[in-house]
Amino acid sequence: MRNSVLFAIFFSTIASAQQLPVISSVEHQPFAAQVTRLLDALEFLGDPLPAEETAELRKLSSATGDSHAAVDQIQKILDRHCLVGVEINPESRVKVQEGPAKADLVEQGWRTFLVKVNNQAGITPVLVADSPNAGMLAGSYEGLVSRRWLDIRMFDKQPMSPRLSGLEVEYRILQLFSRDAGKREAKLAFNVGQGTQDLGFRSEVDLLFNSKPATKVTLRVFDFDDRPTTASFEVRDAQGRVYPSQAKRLRPDLAFQPQVYRANGDSLLLPPGDYTVDYTRGPEYRKKTQHVHVAEQPLELVFRLERWIDPAKMGWYSGDHHIHAAGCAHYEKPTEGVYPSDMMRYILGEDLKVGSVLSWGPGWYFQKTFFEGKDNQLSTSENLMRYDVEVSGFPSSHTGHIVLLGLTQQDYPGTRRIEDWPSWGIPVFKWAKSQNAVAGFAHSGWGLELKDDKLPSDEIPPFDGIGANEYIVGVTENLVDFISTVDTPYAWELNIWYHTLDLGYRARISGETDFPCIYGERVGLGRSYVRQGSRHDYRDWVDGIRDGRNYVSDGKSHLLDFKANDLEMGNNSSEVRLAAPGTVRVTANVAALLDETPDAHVRELRVNEKPFWDLERARIGNSRKVQLELVVNGHPVARQEIQADGTQKAVSFDYKIERSSWVALRILPSSHTNPIFVLVGGKPIRASRKSAEWCLKAVDQCWSQKSPRIRVEERGEAQRAYDAAREAYRQRLKECDVD
Repeated sequence: MRNSVLFAIFFSTIASAQQLPVISSVEHQPFAAQVTRLLDALEFLGDPLPAEETAELRKLSSATGDSHAAVDQIQKILDRHCLVGVEINPESRVKVQEGPAKADLVEQGWRTFLVKVNNQAGITPVLVADSPNAGMLAGSYEGLVSRRWLDIRMFDKQPMSPRLSGLEVEYRILQLFSRDAGKREAKLAFNVGQGTQDLGFRSEVDLLFNSKPATKVTLRVFDFDDRPTTASFEVRDAQGRVYPSQAKRLRPDLAFQPQVYRANGDSLLLPPGDYTVDYTRGPEYRKKTQHVHVAEQPLELVFRLERWIDPAKMGWYSGDHHIHAAGCAHYEKPTEGVYPSDMMRYILGEDLKVGSVLSWGPGWYFQKTFFEGKDNQLSTSENLMRYDVEVSGFPSSHTGHIVLLGLTQQDYPGTRRIEDWPSWGIPVFKWAKSQNAVAGFAHSGWGLELKDDKLPSDEIPPFDGIGANEYIVGVTENLVDFISTVDTPYAWELNIWYHTLDLGYRARISGETDFPCIYGERVGLGRSYVRQGSRHDYRDWVDGIRDGRNYVSDGKSHLLDFKANDLEMGNNSSEVRLAAPGTVRVTANVAALLDETPDAHVRELRVNEKPFWDLERARIGNSRKVQLELVVNGHPVARQEIQADGTQKAVSFDYKIERSSWVALRILPSSHTNPIFVLVGGKPIRASRKSAEWCLKAVDQCWSQKSPRIRVEERGEAQRAYDAAREAYRQRLKECDVD
């Protein structure tokens, strides 16, 4: 009898040690807000709770009925995933107990757990987790290696907060990495500052972990033509957790992407279990799925890719002129970014035919060492990579960030540091042109915001950003080769371009991603498809942007072989000459690919919410059709519906041109051609007095925003350039005979 009582007490103690107290006194609204951020953070980490629990928690967080019952039920669900519970008493002493979650880890991988915090003191310090099995220990090197098998960290970045909220109860995220497989014991300790540990080592807990061994999975990756290649792989287990864990990746894998890029013969380490593998190679390929069972023995898997379109085979070569190897979401230490070999892996994995890696402010002094003034040696005959420059984080950045392509020298004359560069953009353009570089503005829409997506719009933007702001001046001196599109809202990008085209200026557009700053999902989210001849060449590719023999796209729709009266865009200065008003025949080969099922999330986004350009936004109703438009002087004048099933369709329009005009094709917001200029009777394009008036007002607005930040010693030259731009627009206003 006595033994039975002792056993009952023993097992009762274990059960209570693993059950965490439910704190009913916490108010529902702030607690629910913290839980919502927690769920968002777990999704971001690629380690969400089971779908049914996540749905129930979100429902309980928005409950309007019995809030006390909702608070209790939320805790009961979340407590199942808590490895430990932390109590902070009114004197700020910390006590720790083991939670209900299984102490399971995985070899060479991270696992995510919850920590429940009962904050009786209502304090808001940082909750610190530590372990002697992860920290530096005294003793021999061999002793360190044998005992330091664990890595530990609290995830406290957005959408979480570094500090506790002060609520009576909240949940934090604990991440553990295991170097080894097998059973390992570790001591976990928590505190909220010096002297907060409870007496009797109660701020520590000893846990026996079971670290599951990982299996080496070798990937055999073949392109559509059976050649070995590199592809994108997104691997998730049955619970939806991403592998390799995003929690702590090392280059070349990126923590802000669920996918990794692997070449033929590369491998992954996966614990035994069932996995779903989504694989593809950029938007020109179909996304395919393979279900995989991993056992304990090494495994080899074969993945064969499938294209839905091959523009390069037809002479159109994709490229992204704006990707970064440092800054924004990239790794910061120890190299201030990643290396060319890493960038080339991403370029290959998304099948970008050209990748322009731009060194800029963050990591400038390290990344600029990779500049060669020629193609990087890792380039292949099909996929080219070159290091160039974005003038961003420099003194002129306030007037608009500048992309410089095909540079032979990357340092502005007479400068040794970023701070020595000019404080406005026009001198940078002139220097770039002196070495035959192709120069344009990055993320054009920033500073050119409009209230709606009307094109063209008479609204004067604020000109207070870092997009194509000083374009309004530089285009009058024929210094600006292009403005960028696809990575900001389309109307903000295109409106200023349309207005200047209406006055006969001939800057072009190019597609970009600004990876990983505006977009971190992948390189090549925004692309330029440049028409090239028999030889695929970087210099010719960037010249193609300057010449306008390219269309821009998200890669999901394509406007191939755009011609007017049999003259292809980019040839013969893109000019068609008519002796008198007459009908012009516009032709192209068009293709697009939409999923059969609409993506409601993308369709419901506002124009200023990412993704800014996406074919899903162009879907007509619930059909699989999109609208192709013929644009003349900025206005759609004819339309055709295109079936977005991946097949190519020859299209044509016949339209009478009454006066000198520019014409283009577009599927908004997914793709847009550069213009063909139709000159009637030898007269220049002067399509709109309203555009001339808009440009005049825009120069004044731009000057009001930029001049205060231009150095005093440079302001006189800048004033003369802005005055010259005003005079150029006044002259063209006089030459316009239509509104």
